[in-house]
Amino acid sequence: QVQLEESGGGSAQAGGSLRLSCAASGYTVSGSCMGWFRQAPEKEREAVATVDSDGGLNYADSVKGRFTISKDNAKNTLDLQMNNVKPEDTAMYYCAARSRACVGAFMAPIEYNYWGQGTQVSVSS
Repeated sequence: QVQLEESGGGSAQAGGSLRLSCAASGYTVSGSCMGWFRQAPEKEREAVATVDSDGGLNYADSVKGRFTISKDNAKNTLDLQMNNVKPEDTAMYYCAARSRACVGAFMAPIEYNYWGQGTQVSVSS
């Protein structure tokens, strides 16, 4: 049974930093296709950053240069370093994983089979 558990959310002031982590069980992060998504109230879920099976990285335009996605194969986690956060980054953040490998930019939520419960990120101005 695949389980994804996010941690590291919380509150920050604009310009600050947060680091999210997603611990996977029943699933091997190395060589996998995973991503971070977010959903703000009354908005659709959107991709923040994804990493494909070859290690290729993809970012939403709104977070390029500020957020960094990475895998820690030893810990079997997917991480998201969030720097210079903005109030518009406020949302519930979800970790997602595909059951199959992928190469390229898989940025649509429907392409992911497994989801965590989410962790809230709130940024104040």
